[in-house]
Amino acid sequence: MARVTAIEKGKEVEKMKRHVVALTLFAAALLCALMPLPTEAKDEKVTIVAFGDSLTAGLGLPENESFPAQLEAALKARGQDVTVINAGVSGDTSTAAVQRLDWALPEDASAVIVELGGNDALQGIPPEGTKAALAKIIEAAQAKGLPVLLAGMEAPRNMGKDYVDAFHAIFPELAAKYGVVLYPFFLDGVALDDSLMQGDGIHPNAKGVAKIVAQIMPKVDELLAQVKSKR
Repeated sequence: MARVTAIEKGKEVEKMKRHVVALTLFAAALLCALMPLPTEAKDEKVTIVAFGDSLTAGLGLPENESFPAQLEAALKARGQDVTVINAGVSGDTSTAAVQRLDWALPEDASAVIVELGGNDALQGIPPEGTKAALAKIIEAAQAKGLPVLLAGMEAPRNMGKDYVDAFHAIFPELAAKYGVVLYPFFLDGVALDDSLMQGDGIHPNAKGVAKIVAQIMPKVDELLAQVKSKR
């Protein structure tokens, strides 16, 4: 009887050991299931540099109503951790902007929105000069591995048909050549609406900027998708 009892006790101990092991494995599996996978971790912060002239800088507007500020607010309202840096300088031509590009792009930049050309057209700068300067900006950004969204501009009709047509062609040609995201006309739906423009008839008011942000957002989404694909 003593031998049978010892055998039974041995079996009971082994059963308990297996139970403990099973519980341990279950606890480990539960812990792993509850832990977020690396790919589910919060997305890295994105920094977009809005590189342009007075239309980007927000001439005539409070800082929080400028294009970069309203774009950032719209993105954050959608739950996206995106910072938009205002690198707009009023009066800048495309050629002048080339000179400040290096220091305008911080080390943590993720992408660039290029909005230039308006002052070139107002000054009657030859379209080929504007195109060459914009090409340098795009090339410099891409050399840093930064996706680019190119915002187009239109020349005033009083510049003459040849000039207007040549200027218009700059932006789609550059977008095709460099494979960048294109928003054909930065002031689309705004420029000819007095209720969306400031008194100078050149710069959008806060409502005008809000409309630009809403309309350009699908292109910004394309830009952000390119940023994500590079990570």
